[in-house]
Amino acid sequence: MYPKKELAQLVISGCHQYAIDTVVISPGSRNAPLTIGFSNHPEIETLSVVDERCAAFFALGIAQQKRKPVVIVCSSGSALLNYYPAIAEAFYSKIPLVVISADRPKHLIDIGDGQTIRQENVFENHILFSANLIEEENQLQNNSELLAEALQTSINKKGPVHVNVPFDEPLYETVDKLKPFDLTDVIASEAKQSVYIEKLTSIWNSSTRKMILVGSNFPDVELQEVLSQFTEDESVIVLTETTSNLYHPKFINSIDKVIFPLSLEQFEVFKPEVLLTLGGMVISKKIKQLLRKSPPKHHWHLDELSAMDTYHCLLEFVQMNPVKFLSSLQDSNEKTVSDYQQKWLEEKNKRGDKHKMFLQNCEYSDLKVFEMVLESIPSDSQLQISNSSTIRYSQLFDVNATFRVFCNRGTSGIDGSTSTAVGAAFADEKPTVFITGDLSFFYDSNALWNTNIPNNFRIIILNNAGGGIFRFIPGPSTTNATDYFETPHNLTAEHLAKMYGFNYVSVTNLAELNKELKGFYTESNQPKIMEVFTPKEINDVVLKNYFKNL
Repeated sequence: MYPKKELAQLVISGCHQYAIDTVVISPGSRNAPLTIGFSNHPEIETLSVVDERCAAFFALGIAQQKRKPVVIVCSSGSALLNYYPAIAEAFYSKIPLVVISADRPKHLIDIGDGQTIRQENVFENHILFSANLIEEENQLQNNSELLAEALQTSINKKGPVHVNVPFDEPLYETVDKLKPFDLTDVIASEAKQSVYIEKLTSIWNSSTRKMILVGSNFPDVELQEVLSQFTEDESVIVLTETTSNLYHPKFINSIDKVIFPLSLEQFEVFKPEVLLTLGGMVISKKIKQLLRKSPPKHHWHLDELSAMDTYHCLLEFVQMNPVKFLSSLQDSNEKTVSDYQQKWLEEKNKRGDKHKMFLQNCEYSDLKVFEMVLESIPSDSQLQISNSSTIRYSQLFDVNATFRVFCNRGTSGIDGSTSTAVGAAFADEKPTVFITGDLSFFYDSNALWNTNIPNNFRIIILNNAGGGIFRFIPGPSTTNATDYFETPHNLTAEHLAKMYGFNYVSVTNLAELNKELKGFYTESNQPKIMEVFTPKEINDVVLKNYFKNL
């Protein structure tokens, strides 16, 4: 059973032709032709999620893991606007997402007809391509070209695209067969920026202080291997973030722990001559502050798609595959006599010793809970982390090298962290652990309204009864509006867990935490939630004392 409408058949066939095999649908009537077609296609898996915002982040999580486009389909009107937060995240995190919205025909827009808004180009500031199709027989060629360009753009440029599909009634007529369509390639290959590798290699080899800084990155064995080779050069230091998914004893794997105590004057010793950056967004605010205030002589950014002038001193955009360029650089690398790497590693060891000493006697708090939780997670797990203070705590620890770590750092919002984690858990057979704060969890609680959550999914909520990060950052406490920053509350996840079929346990002290963690990851016939209630009044005090101790 397929939709009778030719335009719907074109969209479904086109998605199949470009090897899209997962479609997340939110219920509606105007999108009935698409819903009927996708759900009946034998080679496309369709998933139903009611809340459009959750549906989009759920699809984002799947695309994050599969590293290929996932389609989201919705009805007309405000339903489409609920996709925007996930679209912005996909745009900045370079995750392929194909937004297909059903729409009213143009003659029904702005005349008072129900469930209509101006949908064409509605995401223009955060979309790679918008295809506005037309339901007319003489538009088949144009529609085909627009659809092909949209799908190819999402695949090649790794990001979100929007396909707006207007349907006039009737919407539910069906036929027995899907008409074949052949979408031809319409995007010419883009010319790559030429890079003077010999020039860059010469600068690299003549420098005695070189820093490679890696932001968020999907696990990559080849990248791991080539970066590990750079540790043999004592003039090179590699800084990696929790979300970089790169590990080595000679990498600085927890940047904030090492550099947070450094003043701008002290940083001069550690400042690089050459800064080579790659990967996505960088979490560490401190490293950004230091490199902006005391910029390196040379900053090169390495990426196949876009330049990132994060430190306001970019000189070279190396538009190449990172592994290819780094391998070439390594092949020509001349080891330089330098104490640069040694100074960084000495600082790392010193901070590491103080970190361990503090945590040994640390009282029950967010910081201590985070340490115990990270140590408890089984090896080879997927670790999803929500934004705000949660991801920042992770930057203070050396995470298990077998973990695959992800966080929505494209826009750094809390709005879809849980839904993204659910999508990632659905797409990955390995157990997934999601660590989140209370506000992030409750903000996205509709994420649990999803029948596709696997039983090996685990949520750990650090509930400090409000936005704890606003007690850490300077500013909010100097005002008389702290309740509007922190959002104090007395909510718990217990009843949500019961309603959505999660096993639930609560923790209020270290002894309970230690006990409950032992069985938390064992197999079960339900996903699980552990809610850890921490003392709101001392969390900021403990963290400030931690940094003083460093």
